[in-house]
Parts: sequence; C-alpha cells; structure tokens
Amino acid sequence: MKKLLKGIRFEVGNDRRQFLKMAGYGALGLMAGGFRPLLDQAAAGQHGDAISKTGFVPDLDISLVAKPGDLAMFPGAATQIWQYHAKVIKGDKNRVVELPRSYLGPIIKAQQGEKIRIRFTNSIPEKSIVHWHGLHVPAVMDGHPRYVVPQGESYLYEFEVKNRAGTYWYHPHPHGRTGPQVYGGLAGLFLVSDDEEQAVGLPDGEYDMPLVIQDRTFDGDNQLVYMPRNRMAQMTGFLGDSILVNGRPDVTLPVSTTAYRLRLLNGSNSRIYRLAWQDGRALTIIGSDGGLLEKPVSRAYVFLAPGERIELWSDFSDRPVGYETSLISLPFDGGGMGRGMMMGGRMGTSQSLPNGANVSIFNIKVTRSVNIKRVLPQMLSEMRAMQKNEAENYNRPRQFYLNMGHMQWTINGRTFQMESVADDEVVQLGSKEIWEFHNTGGGMMRMPHPIHLHGKQFRVIGRNGVRHQGYLDEGWKDTVLLMPGEGIRIQVAFDDYPGLFLYHCHNLEHEDMGMMRNYYVKGFTA
Repeated sequence: MKKLLKGIRFEVGNDRRQFLKMAGYGALGLMAGGFRPLLDQAAAGQHGDAISKTGFVPDLDISLVAKPGDLAMFPGAATQIWQYHAKVIKGDKNRVVELPRSYLGPIIKAQQGEKIRIRFTNSIPEKSIVHWHGLHVPAVMDGHPRYVVPQGESYLYEFEVKNRAGTYWYHPHPHGRTGPQVYGGLAGLFLVSDDEEQAVGLPDGEYDMPLVIQDRTFDGDNQLVYMPRNRMAQMTGFLGDSILVNGRPDVTLPVSTTAYRLRLLNGSNSRIYRLAWQDGRALTIIGSDGGLLEKPVSRAYVFLAPGERIELWSDFSDRPVGYETSLISLPFDGGGMGRGMMMGGRMGTSQSLPNGANVSIFNIKVTRSVNIKRVLPQMLSEMRAMQKNEAENYNRPRQFYLNMGHMQWTINGRTFQMESVADDEVVQLGSKEIWEFHNTGGGMMRMPHPIHLHGKQFRVIGRNGVRHQGYLDEGWKDTVLLMPGEGIRIQVAFDDYPGLFLYHCHNLEHEDMGMMRNYYVKGFTA
C-alpha cells in the first residue's frame, strides 16, 4: 500500500495540449461565441488574475486554486491533502461557502441564467483540469483532459448557467489521474437555484444540508492510503475502509423536529451505496442528478453510484428529542471476480469493507424541538414526458457495449485516446437521439459500471435484464448505474454547444484505465 501525498510522487501521465485533427474543430473558439480553451501565453501563469478579451461580463467572478495542504482530521498528525480554495472576486460573497473542518472544496452557489467566470489555478505538483459534473457548458469549458493545466498555470472558465435548479459538483479530470486527485481531496459541490425551485417552498438555510459521501483509508499516521499499484486493483476500483461525510468520519447530524432537504452526492471513487433508513421508514426522494423530480417518490431503498446525486425530504417533526437513527447502505452483490467473489469480493487485495457491504453512512439525532411546520409538496416541478419518436434514431438506437478485453475495460472494444472519435460517436448539433448501454459483464470479471455523459442531462426511457431494484430513473440524469448483464436506454438532446465531449464509466479507476471515450457534436452555433 502506498501513501498519497506524503513522500510518494505519483507518476504523471504524458498528456499534452492537443487539438482535434478534425475539419472545423480548430475554430471552436469562434464557433462557441469566442470562448477560448486556454489563457493566452501572456496570461498563463498569472494564477487567475487574467480576464478574457471576449466581452464576457460575469455576474459571479471566482478565483479557484487547487493546492496541497493538511487538515487535523484525527488526534495526532495532520492529514496531507489536496484541496480547492475559492474566493469571490465579483458578486455576492455568500455564493462561496466553506465546509468547516473538511478537505472538500467550498460549495459554489449560482442562479439559473447567471454568467459565471472561474479563474482556475493549478498549484498541485501534477497536471490537472476541472470538470463541472452535470452542468451544460461549452466543450472547452467542460474539463476535457486535452486542456490539462500544468502546475503553476491557469485556465479561464466562462459560461452561462443553463441548468435547472439542482445539486451538481466539480472535480478534476486529467486522463489517468482523476482517481488519485479526487481521492486526495479535490472535489466540491455546485448548487444551482431557479424560480421554479424557490416557488416550491423547500427547506432552506440550516434545514438544507448538502452531504458528500466518500470512502477513504488512513494509515497509522493519519495519512490517506490509496490502492496497491497493480492491474487487479485498477480493474476493480478503490474501496476504502472508512465512510466519510463532507470529509469527516463518524458523522452525527443534529436535527430539529421539522423537515429537512438532504442533498446526497456519492463522491466515492468506485463504491456503490444501497441507501435506506435504519429505522425502516421509506426514503422520500424529491430530486435526482438534474434537479427536482415532477413528484416525490417513495422507495424502501435506492442505489447511489459514484457521481450520482439524490435529494431527500426527511421530516423529523413526529420524532421526540433524543430520537436517533442512521442512513445505512444495505448489503448487495457488488460483483467481482468469478462466481465465488460475491458481495464485492476482490482478488489480490485485502479490503475490509467490500463493495456491497452493510455499513452506516451517518447518524441522525433529534436535539431540538422547534415549531416549524412544513408540508411535502405534491408537485415539485413541471417535466414533459419524453416521446421516443422525437429522436431521429428511435428505430436504430446507438449501441454501446461495456466489456473487458486484454485485461482492460472497454466501450465497444475501444479505450480512451485523447483525439479519437469513431464514426458511431459523431452526432449532429440540434439532434435528439436514443443511446443504449449494455453491461455485458467481462468474462470472469463481473463489475457494475456507472455511465456518465459530459455536458448533458438525459432521460432514462427503459431498462432490460434488470437484476436489482432500487434504481432512481425518474427525472433528469447525467449518471446511470448498470449492474452486470443489464442494459439501459436513454434519450438525450444535443443542444447549444458543438465540440468534443466525454462519456465514461464513473468508477474512477475504470475511467483512468481507459473506459472512457469522446463523442463529437458536429455543427455550428448562431
């Protein structure tokens, strides 16, 4: 086992700034309204102080820096981490909210329709780039690894917030290094609000709780431990032996006798959670990846894969002061190596907490009685149903097969190449399409795969071969879980932005191994 950040310098991939050798793509900066992929050479290295020359006028201007640090998480030595730091240059200072005593980056809050400028500076000792997970942004603003930023240099993000109100997040995305950089602490929440959400009257202020769930392993000196550097560990994915919430272990949330909005992000590298309340009450789900559902949904449990988000309405008004319960992850078959490797068993590693283990996520304790009465809205948002015949290819959906070949996870038999786009990965700007993903297994290796599309929200319109209940397919999604042998059909609209985007498995070790591909949106904006 190797320590992260302490005395160990991880190998850095050979990523370079390259441009598509595809006709017309080199002009993307002009096609997308003057957005530039990088600061010009004179501006590079100014650590976010430079501004664009595009005439872009931001409503919110933020400096964001990734740098090494340390945090007193346990008695004894401080834990060495990588961390995002942010400050507001222009706009409401309350739009950046620090999480106390956490390695996680600050929460960034934005309104639908606002123009956002983020001046990112990379001060960690390897290349990095920031991906805005779930946000609908231009290709050059999406955090593609082709725009990776060396240590000491900067990248200028400028985009309009076009998403619905919802819980989104940001994290690094350098090819081959996403897993260790997220594990080291580089992640944060990006919350969007809009008029529709504000009209519903959901719990707010202290009663609106964003909660990032991650698993980590620490050594006897309180330092983060990543995984053994071997092929089997990469093929399965990292699993830690401790569950952290908002970067803290053994979390108990003090609550009052009223309703709360709990925003849950699975920020783990590869661990999947089967969430349920320990006291047996149902989960009341009001939101998914892309914001509020049309109506609340009640489930005994729900799967939450890496990268996915759900929002819960949790009402403690009928519980007495002193009452305690827990959000737990129920056991399930997490896949593995061969028939004897159930419950997430792993070959070649010694994991004390396998994928699919029964584990407590956080505790709840009612500590205060308040006279705040809230009623669960029966209608949350307007959401038009998808019609399959709206898609140009509804009779011939694109097919993507998730499999293993030559000890590598693949999509349609391919692995990631920085500039590679196959014929079946080119779509037309302005089109609507149906895509099908099939988790065909992988021979002896049976692994779940959470699939994420960059730059888009989509709707799930069907599944097949389902072996597990508990999927939340309602609402808008950007990440979906496929267990071995399962297939899923999604419908997606390729609006607004041409260019090169990614789709990949959000098991970060699978992604780093190359279970990631480009798709190219062909066309021009007005």
